[in-house]
Amino acid sequence: MNVRRRLIPAAAITAVTALGLGTLTACSGDTAEAANTGKFDVVASFYPMAFLAERIGGDHVHVTSLTSPGQEPHDLEISPKQIAMLQDSDAVLYLKNLQPSVDDAVSQSSIGTKIDATTLTTLEEHGNEVGGHAAAHDTHQGEEAGAEDPHIWLDPVRYAQVAEGVGKAFEKADPQHAADYRKNTATLVKRLDDLNTQFKTGLAHTRTKVFITTHAAFGYLAERYGLTEEAINGLDPESEPSAARVRDLEDMAKADGVSTVFYETLVSDKTAQTIAGDAGLRTDVLDPIEGITSKSRGKDYFSVQEANLKALQQALGAK
Repeated sequence: MNVRRRLIPAAAITAVTALGLGTLTACSGDTAEAANTGKFDVVASFYPMAFLAERIGGDHVHVTSLTSPGQEPHDLEISPKQIAMLQDSDAVLYLKNLQPSVDDAVSQSSIGTKIDATTLTTLEEHGNEVGGHAAAHDTHQGEEAGAEDPHIWLDPVRYAQVAEGVGKAFEKADPQHAADYRKNTATLVKRLDDLNTQFKTGLAHTRTKVFITTHAAFGYLAERYGLTEEAINGLDPESEPSAARVRDLEDMAKADGVSTVFYETLVSDKTAQTIAGDAGLRTDVLDPIEGITSKSRGKDYFSVQEANLKALQQALGAK
């Protein structure tokens, strides 16, 4: 994860003043629709937050994502137009410490309702090895030190907890439509509960419990379903693994019967292909669902998660 803090420069704030805080025209892509839409205007930091806002808000909300489809969310830099749009909206839904420029923009804004998803569930520190199998290892060469893991949306249980908190925040901020927000939240949480059951049942009996990914995004999911995630790059999807870490992964793959190296849709698969080639493994996609594009194996969070489940079942040898 990109942990470098970037304060919003004074030039950007000046540009916002020049633009004014009224209705804005669209920015690049579809990430800066106009505020003041006559609905409850919600700015979401990236896709998993926008998905919650849309499902919970229904027809009563207008949701705008700061992160374009296909854009790596860790690298987002807030534009002056997006800062102005944020100021003119009713609420912002974001996940603190994932996107530093969003954190800075939110902290400097006067928006009335600020919803930080990290306060709605529990977070843990994860390195590039997470899960029950990890405890059996005495040492791991090239192991990344633990850091607070923001990828809570990939665990359906934690994501449901966030959904419940968002629903309550919407009810408080827009009480006129509280009953609908409550109903929509209950529907979404039920769907997430069903997804949790699908994963729990689908991964209960597998040949191996260990999987390799390029990006340590699936630690919560691994812990939830008794698996072990071995990540090449740790929490930062664009970091380079050490030679010691690569050797360690190759040895572990042989010992634990790992068949697949997973990569994701928004980051290059070069490292995964190299390690898989050297170790005689196959590659496949395990999508962290940081954005939906034409390359995604599904059109929304649920369909991509179901595709992730199928990929894991095949890789782990589900029985």
